[in-house]
Amino acid sequence: MSEKSENPLLGALLAGRLHDPFAYLGVHKTLNRYRVRVFQPDVRSVWVKTAQGFESMQRIHAAGVFEWDGMTQPPTPVLLKFEAARHAMEVAHVYEAYDPYSFPLQITDHDLYLFNEGKLRQAYRTLGAQCVSNCGIDGMRFAVWAPNAERVSVVGDFNCWDGRVHPMAVHHASGVWELFIPELSAGTFYKFEIRNRFSGKILLKTDPYATRYELRPKTAALTPAANGHFQWHDAEWMERRADWDWLHAPVNIFEVHAGSWKRHPDGRFYSYRELAQHLLPYAQEMGYTHIELMPVSEHPFDESWGYQTTGYFAATSRYGAPEDFKVFIDACHQANIGVILDWVPGHFPQDAFALARFDGTALYEHEDPRLGLHQDWGTCIFNYGRNEVKSFLLSSAHYWLSEFHLDGLRVDAVASMLYLDYSRKEGEWVPNRYGGRENLEAIDFLRELNIMVHEEFSGALTLAEESTAWPAVSRPVYTGGLGFSMKWNLSWMHDTLSYMQQDPVYRRYHHDQLTFSQIYAYTENFVLPFSHDEVVHGKGSLLNKMSGDAWQKFANLRLLLTYQMTFPGKKLNFMGNEFAQSGEWQVNRELDWKLLGDRLNLGAHAALRDLNHLYKNMPALHQLDFSAEGFSWIDCHDADQSTISYLRLTRDGQFVVVILNFTPVPRENYRIGVPVEGIYREIFNSDSMYYGGSNTGNSGQINAGLEPWMGLSCSLKITLPPLAGVIFARQE
Repeated sequence: MSEKSENPLLGALLAGRLHDPFAYLGVHKTLNRYRVRVFQPDVRSVWVKTAQGFESMQRIHAAGVFEWDGMTQPPTPVLLKFEAARHAMEVAHVYEAYDPYSFPLQITDHDLYLFNEGKLRQAYRTLGAQCVSNCGIDGMRFAVWAPNAERVSVVGDFNCWDGRVHPMAVHHASGVWELFIPELSAGTFYKFEIRNRFSGKILLKTDPYATRYELRPKTAALTPAANGHFQWHDAEWMERRADWDWLHAPVNIFEVHAGSWKRHPDGRFYSYRELAQHLLPYAQEMGYTHIELMPVSEHPFDESWGYQTTGYFAATSRYGAPEDFKVFIDACHQANIGVILDWVPGHFPQDAFALARFDGTALYEHEDPRLGLHQDWGTCIFNYGRNEVKSFLLSSAHYWLSEFHLDGLRVDAVASMLYLDYSRKEGEWVPNRYGGRENLEAIDFLRELNIMVHEEFSGALTLAEESTAWPAVSRPVYTGGLGFSMKWNLSWMHDTLSYMQQDPVYRRYHHDQLTFSQIYAYTENFVLPFSHDEVVHGKGSLLNKMSGDAWQKFANLRLLLTYQMTFPGKKLNFMGNEFAQSGEWQVNRELDWKLLGDRLNLGAHAALRDLNHLYKNMPALHQLDFSAEGFSWIDCHDADQSTISYLRLTRDGQFVVVILNFTPVPRENYRIGVPVEGIYREIFNSDSMYYGGSNTGNSGQINAGLEPWMGLSCSLKITLPPLAGVIFARQE
């Protein structure tokens, strides 16, 4: 008698279409008898452990289906013994293993409910591969969301990548599939094989919730090790961070691409641990408060810089294992350096092995390309209105902050998330339910994200890369804002660089590009960024944006950095800016460190180092970055001489005086007003000989007399060096 013809479930199993494997495999009771079925195509014989010992199972199909029938239920979970030989000349190999289909499902209805409601913020503890114990047996529990699948299987080296061997069970309407595979070891390669229930097409997908992947270009996920073995040493940092008054503290961010900051002589990347040994001391010496890493979430293509993410819960294997990344962060915290991750919830690539059309349908993205496809980047847009996608993204953010102790997330391309017509022409986008261009679901998601981060991770920051005039990006959600901690001030950046590219002779006609930002400077909590985006794609390096000959370019750059470091707002500079890299950033090689052998590059390096420490150590330069009380123009009208001057102040009235000369003309006896008389020390001069300048200045200090000037009761008469900034502090 043909079992295949009698039992349609067997036919479905062998055809790879078995929707409910527990209906056929495992232990089943029929009247007063028990039946155990096993499918193992690569074994000769199978025995099942009963109360009497191992009993032979009958092969009921040549493809490898075995069955045992008895009066007494075998002990559960069911222990099996297999005899296998891969080749005719090999000696038979006998081994024991538990039957996966004799273990109960573990994921609770409560977790599934929260996941389907978009409220499971720690979905990474439920889905993906989890080291768990089931019925006292250790193993791996696999779970994946694929609501439009007919069948989902776990495949890997352990089953010869045969999707018929380990089909998963679905939790009905949730769309979540689950299977426990006992005694599967950590570091095992695996994927999910998915058969779409509409087309029957079979897809091989990597795990969206995997915490580790094999090295590109390979794409399999790796089963994780048991949790809890990493020993953190940053308790003091985390405790301080929880009470950190970041609004009034110095925040100076060093933006780094881990694969091209430095490389080994043979071109190899520095590992996470090597970055801890080399990058961290460098950031300390330079006076940065934070390192912001361009995306280290797993991604397949180096040239995407990490912005086309495929592993939203995995530190890329390019630089080592997840534990190595924790070592890096732990070392940073012990050195009082925070770590911010560049995070990309706005889009994901169309690579067939990853999220795109995950179960054969537009699952994480929109089906309609007017909603689901980024025309500029050729990437998919997340469907923020789908609750399970919201659980996925919120859990990703939670994972990085919780598991890796990260100190913040820089959220990429927020503008592209907020607007349905972003970079689209008329007719290429779909209005929201009110007929507007705002992406209402994305707005809700961003607010939930920021609420979660600020509620659960005290002192952690969220920074928005947002380039439009969207209101209240960095204002609390309860006031109607998006809830970010800070927003990049891209308007200030564009105006400033546009001004610096002008020949000094014409700068007088563009003076408002220096002064206009004060009109809106306190509408948001702004970061002043000179990021990687400004030194790629033919834009030239920061140095080569400056006008003039070589000397003037370096002087202009030192002046630009003085302006940035003394103007209201937190600070961000991309690697290479600090030593005036002359060429554009190239992702496939390290920075031009040899330039530090040049006097002018070394001078620029020293100037920004000293500015960084000055900013960090002088409360007047950071305490009121986000408040109009921390800034006061001395003179913003001297367009004819292209100079500006201002005070930076603290809450208790301490101040510094900043004067910037944007022409190559030194100005003798230049008078500016100051609040009080006394001795003023020149605490910084970007034209110092130590920075490669002409050493024009004020001999270290100057006296302020009672002569009123510019509406202030006293004044200084100073020597203002060419293309330079000077900072004075009153000597107590």
